[in-house]
Amino acid sequence: MPKTSPLTPHFTLICACGLLFSTAAQGQAVASAKSRFVFKDADGKTDSAEVVTKYAPKKIVRSFAKMDGSVDSKLRRAASIAEERAHAHSREQCWHYVKQALLASGAVNSYPQTAYAKEAATELVSTYGFKKLPVRDPYKAPVGSVLVYGASKGAGHVEIRTKSGFASDFRSKIPSPRPLIGVYSKL
Repeated sequence: MPKTSPLTPHFTLICACGLLFSTAAQGQAVASAKSRFVFKDADGKTDSAEVVTKYAPKKIVRSFAKMDGSVDSKLRRAASIAEERAHAHSREQCWHYVKQALLASGAVNSYPQTAYAKEAATELVSTYGFKKLPVRDPYKAPVGSVLVYGASKGAGHVEIRTKSGFASDFRSKIPSPRPLIGVYSKL
């Protein structure tokens, strides 16, 4: 059996402690180095910013649309028809699909004649007895209401508010980003 020095266990213990402390110090240095990102700004000054190490999304939770009893039941039916017929992606025929849903539900008695979606508001009010609602947030529009959007160029956009989102020639959980002309409904 080989002989060991009486100092060997002490030496081993000292080496192990030194290794442990150096690893902890290095880990702390790396952690502190990762917490700030150092850079030079446009003026040449040194600046730093905190480094994001964990992504924590803030989910925007929108509740389902409210069923407003004062809205014509035919419009609520038009919303469900539009949602059933809608595709996953736009076919650039929003006003055509909304017209068909309104006609199929009986909300309008004849096929609307305007060609462009941004003209829908005028025709719905003047010909079919729709009223402009005092709603500026598309998420607060009642189920079955028709949302009309303008555009500086192009045809605009029109969609029907459904219980879970919006429908025209396609369905979406979010409203159109175009400027909202108004929210229209029959009461």
